[in-house]
Amino acid sequence: MLTIYGKPHARGGFCDGVSRRDFLTIGGTLLGGALALPNLLAAEAQAGVKSHRSIINIYLPGGPPHQDMWDLKPDAPIDIRGEFKPIATKVPGIQICELFPRIAAMMDKFAIIRSLVGSSGEHDAYQCMTGRPRTPANNGFWPSLGAWVSKAQGPADSSVPAHVTLMYPTGERRWGFPGEGGFLGIPHAPFKLVGGRGTGMKSDNLVLNGITLDRLNDRVELLKGFDDLDRKLDSNGVMTGMDSLNRQALDILTTSRLKDAIDLSKEDPKVLARYGVDNPEFERDGAPRMVRNFCVARRLVEAGARVVTLNFTRWDWHGTDGKNFVQARKDFPLLDVAVSTLIEDIYDRGMERDVTVIVWGEFGRTPKINKDAGRDHWPQLSCALMAGGGMKTGQVIGASDRLGGRATSRPVTHQDIFATMYKNMGIDVNNVREYDANGRPHFPIDGDAKPIRELVG
Repeated sequence: MLTIYGKPHARGGFCDGVSRRDFLTIGGTLLGGALALPNLLAAEAQAGVKSHRSIINIYLPGGPPHQDMWDLKPDAPIDIRGEFKPIATKVPGIQICELFPRIAAMMDKFAIIRSLVGSSGEHDAYQCMTGRPRTPANNGFWPSLGAWVSKAQGPADSSVPAHVTLMYPTGERRWGFPGEGGFLGIPHAPFKLVGGRGTGMKSDNLVLNGITLDRLNDRVELLKGFDDLDRKLDSNGVMTGMDSLNRQALDILTTSRLKDAIDLSKEDPKVLARYGVDNPEFERDGAPRMVRNFCVARRLVEAGARVVTLNFTRWDWHGTDGKNFVQARKDFPLLDVAVSTLIEDIYDRGMERDVTVIVWGEFGRTPKINKDAGRDHWPQLSCALMAGGGMKTGQVIGASDRLGGRATSRPVTHQDIFATMYKNMGIDVNNVREYDANGRPHFPIDGDAKPIRELVG
């Protein structure tokens, strides 16, 4: 529903302690807090609008087994190599798991990073959302990828937020972490489009569920009335400028563009069918198997979103109730279809230079298979799959040892991947400097991190 939030006022406010100058927001669960859309638009106006490049960040909560997906070791002992066989791909010399035949058939459009190092080892999306491990010092402080992009580039379309998330809240709460605005502020936090168990996509909220346009206009008139006195006192034109920003805020709340992007009834049924069928049941404490959210992500970037994040099912398979190879036979084919269809759609629409896609989890898995036919946590090494963004695809970056446990060449860090994604967005991280509340300057990435040269030159 539509709500008006404000700061507590000791004097000059209403009986409930709310000040006259209020923020127009849509339900806290949709936006993740009292997101001030006029403030968001003001920040974006200052940043300016650049060409519409975008990122789709696909997070696999739980730690996917890299040795069974993108870096198989067929010559290793049986308790290392596991049950799956490698298959050839479209690119000579690159092999991946047999359960990913569609990705294999279009490997020229993908790049595999087999030497991702530096994981914190925690069951947490934080590092995949921010590029940094969560620490007491940066928890709630460091902006996510989407927040930095929102701050640096603003919206591509005034009616679509720059930073959008399809991340489901999960039983393991850290698997549903979509990133935050951090010291860049709430205006750059992700616009949340999904709720918890049983709630699904929040399209109803986007049409102001329970509130007619007439009632919305009444509240706008009320806010306008509150502002009349301040307007008379304003001599520097600030209020006049805010009028246009409030108008833009209402455009986001009332336009059909964002709602249409998540309305899959408006998608070509033949295209939608290629993604498969959603399963809205949550996988234990992970996310549901919503394969069509991959299509929603594509529709969102088409509509104007710059960064879209999503989580998909649950990849923590080392216990007796979630055996690695049983679960893999269930989820690998779903991921294969969803990711390959997403990339096909991006190419079909001529978006392959503008949209960067990454698929990864928080860490890798042990080379040795445990007594429960699973692989345990292994932060020493993991993999990532990338596509689009105008990158040089059809290649493997880095290599692991014969057991898939350590990087033997070209180690890549999360910061390197983030530097690559910022470069794909057209952001020069050396020229993006923002200050926290204490006046300390910060850059999006650490000084020694570099874009992956093999991918972006």
